Amino acid sequence: MNNWYDMEARFTVLTLGVDDLEKSFKFYSDGLGLPSQGIIGKEFEHGAVAFFDLKHGMKLAIWSRKDLAWDANVNKADPSPTEFSIGYNVRGKHEVDDVMALAKKAGANITKTAQETFWGGYAGYFQDPDGHLWEVLWNPKLLPE
Repeated sequence: MNNWYDMEARFTVLTLGVDDLEKSFKFYSDGLGLPSQGIIGKEFEHGAVAFFDLKHGMKLAIWSRKDLAWDANVNKADPSPTEFSIGYNVRGKHEVDDVMALAKKAGANITKTAQETFWGGYAGYFQDPDGHLWEVLWNPKLLPE
């Protein structure tokens, strides 16, 4: 860090606001196979949340939209799938097809089947039960470790 106020180029937790915590937990845990200790914090008002362990110490969290709005002191708004997308880059085209099939089996809405892209890769899109948009892609210039 150059200055005391510079932010490091990283994030540690991506929290998705969800409408049905149990349903979303089953999608990510049982459907996609992400590891989790389950839903915790039920004993606290506004506290029920689930964390999923990702690589490099990162976490994916799911939390009720109403509780997230309460905690952030903002009004709960209608969700929009085009506010952001979560990119899941894989090592080969066949892996895109495999992950898309897994997501579909888990109950995802496939919005764009996997296909060749204009930029030289291969990608498809799905939405989780709450409409969050995931892009599953193979980018030959940006392969994961």
